[in-house]
Amino acid sequence: MAVLTDPKLPARTDAPASPPGGRRRVVAMTIWGVAFVAAWLGIGLPTDPAYAFVWIWAGTIAWHSARPWRSHLRFARDWIPVVVLLVGYNLSRGFADDGATPHAMELIVADRFLMGWATGGEVPTIWLQQHLYQAEVRWWDVLVSWVYFSHFVATLAAAAVLWLHDHSRWAAYMRRWGFLCAAGLATYFLYPAAPPWWAAQNGLLTDVARISTRGWKEMGMHGAGNLLNAGQIASNPVAAMPSLHTAFALFVVLFFLRSLRKRWWPLLLAYPLAMTFTLIYSGEHYLIDVLVGWAYVGLTFLVVGLAERWWSARRTRHAASPPAEEPPSPAAPSPAAPAPAER
Repeated sequence: MAVLTDPKLPARTDAPASPPGGRRRVVAMTIWGVAFVAAWLGIGLPTDPAYAFVWIWAGTIAWHSARPWRSHLRFARDWIPVVVLLVGYNLSRGFADDGATPHAMELIVADRFLMGWATGGEVPTIWLQQHLYQAEVRWWDVLVSWVYFSHFVATLAAAAVLWLHDHSRWAAYMRRWGFLCAAGLATYFLYPAAPPWWAAQNGLLTDVARISTRGWKEMGMHGAGNLLNAGQIASNPVAAMPSLHTAFALFVVLFFLRSLRKRWWPLLLAYPLAMTFTLIYSGEHYLIDVLVGWAYVGLTFLVVGLAERWWSARRTRHAASPPAEEPPSPAAPSPAAPAPAER
């Protein structure tokens, strides 16, 4: 007698179904990418913090287009105070010099002391431009322009990724970033200092070209630097010490460094080094500005880390301490024998 058994189902040959919203995400991100490219060619790359926020917010909406709108509105609620602070930071730098002549000569002396042995007594900016800067735009000029632009979006983009995946780490990131910005802004008021291109314009150095955006034109993106060029013309030239451009680059790398495998560390650490080369070669900063910016990053992690540990220990002690017993109310009746009835 044959034994009946359940027949085995044939093996599937079709591709597994895509996750819910996968196709919708691809379409939304494609639309976002096309719109972004069109906007940067027509208006300029998003170097203004408010404009950059609009594009980052739109990118998170496109990436999570299947989520309800209240989720996207929470992003705006958490980020608008950050954007307001960044806009205020950019505006306040213009008042840092208070009409006084910015510091420049001591920065030149410091750079000659640090690197004069390798540059023949010149500041690194002049030495680099003598060896690399040409009338014709070269490939490194294009790379310099993109590295310089990354300063305006890398820190915000990293914060957006953290907000989407780990809100507690986002809060820790923002505390450190806010402290770093505040420390830099305070220094601009206490010690207004000018970059190499300003020193050259005022006769303290030989010719220094400001070339941080020239590489985009070589690629046909003539409008890519519109916003950045306008900001550079209107900006106050006393925000050179410390270099927050290189400080932001190092800050982002150090914040994520311990969460990644060590084989990726050289690639990540190449970013602040590339930013350092970019800033010195393009005439935007001295080497001493960069070194002080790195010191500010170390100070930021130290101070904010100690403050967080102190606050955590304080909350732990407060939670572990037993509640104080309330004293008896003086108006409370005592448990005495009942009074005799009136006759």
